[in-house]
Formats: sequence, structure tokens, C-alpha cells
Amino acid sequence: MRIRYDREVDALYIELLSLEPGTAENRELTEDIIADYSPDGKLAGLEILDASQVLGEQLKEIIVEDASVGVIHQLALLMK
Repeated sequence: MRIRYDREVDALYIELLSLEPGTAENRELTEDIIADYSPDGKLAGLEILDASQVLGEQLKEIIVEDASVGVIHQLALLMK
């Protein structure tokens, strides 16, 4: 899994599955959230546009956690 935040365009992308370019099917869930699906229908990623507005304070910190071991990584994002 990868999580990328592009501060210049204020977009957050959560990649669950790595896909070949051009193979994802995009579905708009809301005006600001787009889901990417693999050719076999599995959720591959989520793009959140205007992320600082959509997520607000939650965007300042990301916690990666594994249910079996607890918190693996905790990082702070620098906001505009």
C-alpha cells in the first residue's frame, strides 16, 4: 500500500493495488472522491481531491497500523 499527498494540487491518493497504467476503471463516489478499480473489479485505490478541505484535521497525521502488531508508522504531513 502507498499513500501519496501532492501539496501543490491538494490531492491524496491511497494505492491499495498496483496497476498497469491505463487499466484502472475510475468511478466518482462523490465530487471529491474517485475510486479506481482493477480489471477484475477489486478496489485498487482512492483519490481524494481538495484533501485538506475534505479531510480537515485528519490530513495532518497518517497512522499506518497492522491489527496484529499495532501502530507501524505514524507521520505528520506538512500542510500549506
